[in-house]
Amino acid sequence: VAGCSSHKSPVHATSTGHAVAAPVSSAPASPTATATAGLSGTWSGQYSGSYNGNFTLRWHQTGSKLHGTIKLSAPADTLRINGTVTGGTIKFGTVGSTAITYSGTVSGSSMSGRYQVHNGSGAGGPWSAAKSS
Repeated sequence: VAGCSSHKSPVHATSTGHAVAAPVSSAPASPTATATAGLSGTWSGQYSGSYNGNFTLRWHQTGSKLHGTIKLSAPADTLRINGTVTGGTIKFGTVGSTAITYSGTVSGSSMSGRYQVHNGSGAGGPWSAAKSS
C-alpha cells in the first residue's frame, strides 16, 4: 500500500545475505507458503538432551509471525513464546524468565529442531512436535 507507513512487504534474504522486498501480487501462494500457512493450533512434542520431557505449544499465526504459549513438563512451567516461520524454517523463543530459543524445520503437521537454554549452562538438545488440533 503506497504511502502507508504501517504496511510491511514480505522480505526475502538473497544468497549474499541482503534483504530484498518481495513484489506484491495477487498470484496464488507458493507451495512453500501453503505448507506452513496452518501452524495455528495445538502441537504436542518432546525434548531431550540437557532436559527431557514433553511440551504443548499453542500457536496463533499471522502471516510469518507466531505467538502463543509453551507448557513444559520439566522444568514444569508455561511460558509465552514468539516466533517466525519462513518457508520451512521455524524459530521461536520464550518471553521473560530464562530465555530458551528453538530453531528447526516444519513440514505439514510436524516440526523438529534444536533448543538452547541461555542461562550460561550451555544446556540444549533436540525437540520435535506434531500438530494435535
